[in-house]
Amino acid sequence: MIEEFIEVGVVKELYRFPVKSMRGEALQEAHGYWHGLDGDRRYAFVRLDNRSGFPWLTGRELPQLLQYTPRYTQPDNVIDSPVEVRAPDGRTFSIDDPELNQELAAAYGRPVNLIKIGRGAFDSQVISVMSTATVTALSEAIGTAVGGKISPLRFRQNIIIDPFDDQPYVEERWLDSSLVFGSQPDGLRLRLNRRIQRCVMINIDPETSEKEPAVLKTVAQTRQNCAGVYGSTEHPGMIRVGDVVKLVRV
Repeated sequence: MIEEFIEVGVVKELYRFPVKSMRGEALQEAHGYWHGLDGDRRYAFVRLDNRSGFPWLTGRELPQLLQYTPRYTQPDNVIDSPVEVRAPDGRTFSIDDPELNQELAAAYGRPVNLIKIGRGAFDSQVISVMSTATVTALSEAIGTAVGGKISPLRFRQNIIIDPFDDQPYVEERWLDSSLVFGSQPDGLRLRLNRRIQRCVMINIDPETSEKEPAVLKTVAQTRQNCAGVYGSTEHPGMIRVGDVVKLVRV
Protein backbone atom coordinates (compact mmCIF):
# COMPACT_ATOMS: atom_id res chain seq x y z
CA MET A 1 0.00 0.00 0.00
CA ILE A 2 1.49 3.30 -1.14
CA GLU A 3 0.67 6.44 0.81
CA GLU A 4 0.67 9.91 -0.73
CA PHE A 5 1.41 12.93 1.46
CA ILE A 6 -0.15 16.25 0.46
CA GLU A 7 0.75 19.45 2.32
CA VAL A 8 -2.53 21.11 3.28
CA GLY A 9 -1.66 23.73 5.87
CA VAL A 10 0.31 24.83 8.92
CA VAL A 11 -0.45 24.47 12.64
CA LYS A 12 -1.54 27.94 13.73
CA GLU A 13 -2.52 27.40 17.39
CA LEU A 14 -2.51 24.62 19.99
CA TYR A 15 -4.59 24.42 23.17
CA ARG A 16 -5.12 22.09 26.06
CA PHE A 17 -7.72 22.44 28.79
CA PRO A 18 -6.37 21.04 32.08
CA VAL A 19 -9.77 21.31 33.81
CA LYS A 20 -12.95 20.59 31.92
CA SER A 21 -14.83 23.82 31.07
CA MET A 22 -12.15 26.10 32.54
CA ARG A 23 -9.97 28.33 30.39
CA GLY A 24 -7.44 26.70 28.09
CA GLU A 25 -3.66 26.96 27.88
CA ALA A 26 -2.08 28.12 24.62
CA LEU A 27 0.89 25.89 23.78
CA GLN A 28 3.85 26.02 21.42
CA GLU A 29 4.13 22.24 21.36
CA ALA A 30 2.37 19.22 22.81
CA HIS A 31 2.64 15.46 22.87
CA GLY A 32 -0.36 13.57 21.54
CA TYR A 33 -1.02 10.12 22.94
CA TRP A 34 -3.89 7.61 22.77
CA HIS A 35 -5.91 9.69 25.23
CA GLY A 36 -5.41 13.05 23.55
CA LEU A 37 -2.84 15.76 24.18
CA ASP A 38 -0.95 15.18 27.41
CA GLY A 39 -2.70 17.02 30.24
CA ASP A 40 -5.89 17.78 28.32
CA ARG A 41 -9.13 17.65 30.37
CA ARG A 42 -7.54 15.48 33.05
CA TYR A 43 -9.51 17.18 35.84
CA ALA A 44 -13.22 17.90 36.15
CA PHE A 45 -15.73 18.94 38.77
CA VAL A 46 -18.68 16.60 39.16
CA ARG A 47 -22.21 17.63 40.13
CA LEU A 48 -23.21 15.42 43.06
CA ASP A 49 -26.91 15.97 42.37
CA ASN A 50 -26.62 14.50 38.86
CA ARG A 51 -27.16 10.82 38.06
CA SER A 52 -26.98 11.05 34.27
CA GLY A 53 -24.21 9.93 31.98
CA PHE A 54 -22.97 13.54 31.88
CA PRO A 55 -22.24 14.51 35.48
CA TRP A 56 -19.68 17.24 34.79
CA LEU A 57 -19.96 20.80 36.03
CA THR A 58 -19.53 22.86 32.85
CA GLY A 59 -20.22 26.27 31.43
CA ARG A 60 -23.75 25.15 30.66
CA GLU A 61 -24.52 25.24 34.37
CA LEU A 62 -21.94 27.82 35.45
CA PRO A 63 -20.76 30.14 32.63
CA GLN A 64 -18.24 31.91 34.89
CA LEU A 65 -16.33 28.62 35.11
CA LEU A 66 -14.67 29.71 31.86
CA GLN A 67 -13.09 32.62 33.74
CA TYR A 68 -11.00 30.31 35.94
CA THR A 69 -7.52 29.76 34.53
CA PRO A 70 -5.69 26.49 35.34
CA ARG A 71 -2.05 25.79 34.59
CA TYR A 72 0.42 22.98 35.12
CA THR A 73 3.17 24.28 37.40
CA GLN A 74 5.63 21.78 35.87
CA PRO A 75 4.78 21.99 32.15
CA ASP A 76 7.61 19.66 31.18
CA ASN A 77 6.04 16.86 33.24
CA VAL A 78 2.28 17.33 33.06
CA ILE A 79 1.61 13.71 34.01
CA ASP A 80 2.82 14.35 37.56
CA SER A 81 2.61 18.13 37.72
CA PRO A 82 0.49 19.97 40.29
CA VAL A 83 -2.19 22.26 38.87
CA GLU A 84 -2.91 25.80 40.02
CA VAL A 85 -6.12 27.67 39.24
CA ARG A 86 -6.34 31.46 39.09
CA ALA A 87 -9.81 32.76 39.97
CA PRO A 88 -11.36 35.68 38.06
CA ASP A 89 -10.39 38.04 40.91
CA GLY A 90 -6.73 36.98 40.76
CA ARG A 91 -6.61 34.63 43.74
CA THR A 92 -4.69 31.41 43.14
CA PHE A 93 -5.69 27.97 44.43
CA SER A 94 -4.28 24.49 44.22
CA ILE A 95 -6.68 22.43 42.11
CA ASP A 96 -7.60 20.34 45.18
CA ASP A 97 -7.96 23.31 47.57
CA PRO A 98 -11.25 22.89 49.52
CA GLU A 99 -11.80 26.64 49.24
CA LEU A 100 -11.92 26.39 45.44
CA ASN A 101 -14.37 23.50 45.70
CA GLN A 102 -16.57 25.47 48.09
CA GLU A 103 -16.47 28.55 45.87
CA LEU A 104 -17.65 26.61 42.81
CA ALA A 105 -20.30 24.75 44.82
CA ALA A 106 -21.63 28.03 46.18
CA ALA A 107 -21.80 29.56 42.69
CA TYR A 108 -23.54 26.47 41.32
CA GLY A 109 -25.83 26.20 44.33
CA ARG A 110 -25.23 22.51 44.97
CA PRO A 111 -22.31 20.29 46.08
CA VAL A 112 -19.54 19.44 43.62
CA ASN A 113 -16.47 17.21 43.81
CA LEU A 114 -13.14 17.27 42.00
CA ILE A 115 -12.03 14.17 40.11
CA LYS A 116 -8.88 13.35 38.15
CA ILE A 117 -9.20 11.06 35.14
CA GLY A 118 -6.09 9.65 33.54
CA ARG A 119 -7.89 9.10 30.23
CA GLY A 120 -9.48 12.55 30.26
CA ALA A 121 -13.04 13.81 30.71
CA PHE A 122 -13.98 14.06 27.05
CA ASP A 123 -17.49 14.47 25.70
CA SER A 124 -16.63 12.18 22.81
CA GLN A 125 -13.31 11.70 21.01
CA VAL A 126 -10.00 12.91 22.31
CA ILE A 127 -8.58 15.50 19.89
CA SER A 128 -10.41 18.25 18.03
CA VAL A 129 -9.37 20.12 14.89
CA MET A 130 -10.63 23.28 13.18
CA SER A 131 -9.26 25.50 10.41
CA THR A 132 -8.82 29.26 10.54
CA ALA A 133 -10.95 29.43 7.38
CA THR A 134 -13.84 27.87 9.31
CA VAL A 135 -13.47 30.37 12.16
CA THR A 136 -13.53 33.23 9.64
CA ALA A 137 -16.59 31.84 7.85
CA LEU A 138 -18.48 31.40 11.11
CA SER A 139 -17.58 34.95 12.15
CA GLU A 140 -19.02 36.24 8.90
CA ALA A 141 -22.15 34.09 9.18
CA ILE A 142 -22.85 35.11 12.77
CA GLY A 143 -22.09 38.75 12.00
CA THR A 144 -22.77 41.70 14.23
CA ALA A 145 -24.31 39.61 17.04
CA VAL A 146 -20.77 39.03 18.35
CA GLY A 147 -19.11 42.11 16.95
CA GLY A 148 -18.31 40.51 13.62
CA LYS A 149 -15.52 38.30 14.91
CA ILE A 150 -15.31 35.19 17.07
CA SER A 151 -12.34 33.53 18.73
CA PRO A 152 -11.45 29.88 18.05
CA LEU A 153 -11.36 29.53 21.84
CA ARG A 154 -15.16 29.67 21.78
CA PHE A 155 -15.06 26.17 20.25
CA ARG A 156 -12.46 24.80 22.69
CA GLN A 157 -10.47 23.08 19.93
CA ASN A 158 -7.08 21.49 20.47
CA ILE A 159 -5.59 22.15 17.04
CA ILE A 160 -6.17 25.19 14.82
CA ILE A 161 -4.80 24.79 11.29
CA ASP A 162 -4.15 27.59 8.81
CA PRO A 163 -5.00 25.79 5.54
CA PHE A 164 -3.36 26.43 2.18
CA ASP A 165 -6.84 25.98 0.72
CA ASP A 166 -8.75 28.87 2.28
CA GLN A 167 -12.16 27.30 1.65
CA PRO A 168 -14.20 27.21 4.89
CA TYR A 169 -14.87 23.86 6.53
CA VAL A 170 -11.97 22.33 4.60
CA GLU A 171 -11.30 20.01 7.56
CA GLU A 172 -14.56 18.22 6.79
CA ARG A 173 -13.11 17.24 3.41
CA TRP A 174 -10.24 15.58 5.27
CA LEU A 175 -12.52 13.19 7.15
CA ASP A 176 -11.70 9.47 6.90
CA SER A 177 -8.09 10.43 6.15
CA SER A 178 -5.05 10.98 8.35
CA LEU A 179 -2.95 14.04 9.13
CA VAL A 180 0.77 13.97 9.88
CA PHE A 181 2.28 16.95 11.69
CA GLY A 182 5.78 18.23 10.99
CA SER A 183 8.77 16.75 9.22
CA GLN A 184 10.40 15.09 12.23
CA PRO A 185 10.09 11.32 12.81
CA ASP A 186 8.44 12.00 16.18
CA GLY A 187 5.46 13.77 14.60
CA LEU A 188 1.89 13.05 15.68
CA ARG A 189 -0.32 11.15 13.23
CA LEU A 190 -4.04 11.74 13.62
CA ARG A 191 -7.06 10.08 12.01
CA LEU A 192 -10.01 12.42 11.39
CA ASN A 193 -13.26 10.61 12.12
CA ARG A 194 -16.36 12.80 12.22
CA ARG A 195 -17.84 16.27 12.55
CA ILE A 196 -18.39 17.74 16.02
CA GLN A 197 -21.98 18.20 17.12
CA ARG A 198 -22.21 21.49 19.00
CA CYS A 199 -24.08 22.53 22.14
CA VAL A 200 -24.81 25.73 24.07
CA MET A 201 -21.16 25.95 25.21
CA ILE A 202 -20.27 27.78 21.98
CA ASN A 203 -22.71 30.54 22.94
CA ILE A 204 -20.46 31.50 25.86
CA ASP A 205 -17.84 34.16 25.20
CA PRO A 206 -14.55 32.70 26.55
CA GLU A 207 -13.38 36.14 27.69
CA THR A 208 -16.51 37.51 29.37
CA SER A 209 -18.75 34.45 29.99
CA GLU A 210 -21.61 36.36 28.39
CA LYS A 211 -24.02 34.28 26.28
CA GLU A 212 -24.91 34.99 22.67
CA PRO A 213 -27.54 32.52 21.37
CA ALA A 214 -26.91 33.60 17.76
CA VAL A 215 -23.72 31.50 17.70
CA LEU A 216 -25.32 28.08 18.19
CA LYS A 217 -28.39 29.16 16.22
CA THR A 218 -26.24 30.01 13.20
CA VAL A 219 -24.25 26.77 13.41
CA ALA A 220 -27.48 24.78 13.72
CA GLN A 221 -29.13 26.51 10.77
CA THR A 222 -26.17 26.61 8.40
CA ARG A 223 -23.96 23.65 9.36
CA GLN A 224 -26.34 20.96 10.64
CA ASN A 225 -25.22 21.91 14.15
CA CYS A 226 -21.61 20.90 13.42
CA ALA A 227 -18.33 22.83 13.50
CA GLY A 228 -14.85 21.31 13.59
CA VAL A 229 -13.91 17.63 13.47
CA TYR A 230 -12.83 14.96 15.91
CA GLY A 231 -9.68 12.92 15.55
CA SER A 232 -8.08 9.88 17.15
CA THR A 233 -4.38 9.13 17.48
CA GLU A 234 -2.95 6.68 14.95
CA HIS A 235 0.64 7.19 16.05
CA PRO A 236 1.62 9.09 19.21
CA GLY A 237 4.00 11.97 18.75
CA MET A 238 4.72 15.66 18.95
CA ILE A 239 2.83 18.53 17.37
CA ARG A 240 4.22 22.06 17.23
CA VAL A 241 2.98 25.50 16.22
CA GLY A 242 4.38 26.09 12.74
CA ASP A 243 4.38 22.41 11.76
CA VAL A 244 3.45 21.71 8.17
CA VAL A 245 0.32 19.54 8.07
CA LYS A 246 0.30 16.68 5.58
CA LEU A 247 -2.84 14.85 4.48
CA VAL A 248 -2.30 11.14 3.93
CA ARG A 249 -4.00 9.60 0.92
CA VAL A 250 -3.79 5.90 0.07
